[in-house]
Amino acid sequence: MTAISYPLAERTLDNGLRVIVSEDHTVPNVAVNLWVGVGSRHESPGRTGFAHLFEHLMFQGSRNVASGEHFSALMDEGARLNATTWFDRTNYFETVPTGALELALWLEADRHGHLLDAVTQENLDNQRDVVKEEKRQRYDNVPYGSALIDIYATVFPADHPYHHPTIGSMEDLDAATLADVHDFFRAHYGPNNTVLTLVGDVTPEEGFAAAERYFGALLPIERTERPRHAQLPPLGEPARLDRVGAVPNDRLYITFRLPVDTTPDYLACSAAVDVVAGLASSRLMRRLVRTDETAIAVGGWTMGLVDGAGLGAVTVDVAAGADPEAVEAAVCEELARFAAEGPDEAEMESVVADTERSWLSALASLEQRADHIGHHALLTGDPAYVNTFVDRLKAVTAEQVREAAGRWLAPEARAVVRYLADAGAEVAA
Repeated sequence: MTAISYPLAERTLDNGLRVIVSEDHTVPNVAVNLWVGVGSRHESPGRTGFAHLFEHLMFQGSRNVASGEHFSALMDEGARLNATTWFDRTNYFETVPTGALELALWLEADRHGHLLDAVTQENLDNQRDVVKEEKRQRYDNVPYGSALIDIYATVFPADHPYHHPTIGSMEDLDAATLADVHDFFRAHYGPNNTVLTLVGDVTPEEGFAAAERYFGALLPIERTERPRHAQLPPLGEPARLDRVGAVPNDRLYITFRLPVDTTPDYLACSAAVDVVAGLASSRLMRRLVRTDETAIAVGGWTMGLVDGAGLGAVTVDVAAGADPEAVEAAVCEELARFAAEGPDEAEMESVVADTERSWLSALASLEQRADHIGHHALLTGDPAYVNTFVDRLKAVTAEQVREAAGRWLAPEARAVVRYLADAGAEVAA
């Protein structure tokens, strides 16, 4: 496979804004991506949900932009846009025709620098209600909707920043005053806590000049950098949480603390999870679905995080009539066997091929390439990771995968969240 070598040019403005341009004239579009160093892990007890709340408030107008106008102005130009919130960041993004780049940067600068002119009590109350409705639709009223909330609370200690979800507590949002919300914005939204990435039909010189033109006058904030936590060790003994309710079938989430993102041990754990459960040819797929027929689906995933932990999971949809405890025991047997044997050559080749295919497919998209560049610039300090990730994965040996699985994916280090079907409950459509 040809080596990955996307061009990257970088400059930091006097106010601290980090600007990265990746020039690509394949199509006349530019992906504009801003990663702000604020997510749910930056919230304080009693003040959860604020980072996600601002994802909503940022579309409700700013000093020179009316409520909803950010969406309408860009969509009228043919743009695609949205925003997301996560543990470690909030990001805002739009892909625009080249001719609309300056409009996108003007709109972004206005809300990133002057949002609070529009954050009134009315807007705050309105968006609190929007967040509550989102929680009802995405978490409360769908099968398995609260699984991730339960996983975080079971895997991570109560005082850890990943213990609570990005949606936050509705009680905390109800208790928030307008002053609380303004203070949160002033503490986190500033050019010196933001990475602006431009990918597409723009030269570095054009990108840097436009960033200076629209963002250069924004004032930096007084940042109080929270030190990242030390690496959490694996759980010392199994932890469990059961939910019984209206779900289509029993589902097991067998989860583990992992090393932090991008480290060799994290990559080795990711490869182990793929071999055991993530690939179409995984060991658990062959055993539980195709041979034993005690499961109807098996999956495996890892979540790269940066503040003292990562997360890995094996998910199993239990077949009707099968015993969830016996299925869990089978998963533990396969994990123990993998830790003893490690992956064979064919399994390692499958992991690399599958990961390389999905990675290259993602980077072919301007939007996703900009997102990965911004991610690593902000969280790991290495935007060039987009060019080196596959080589790093290929450098992981089968023995490293076996050793990492033995330490981090040991059955005794598991946290199990089970969603068990209540035969008398009506499953939501």
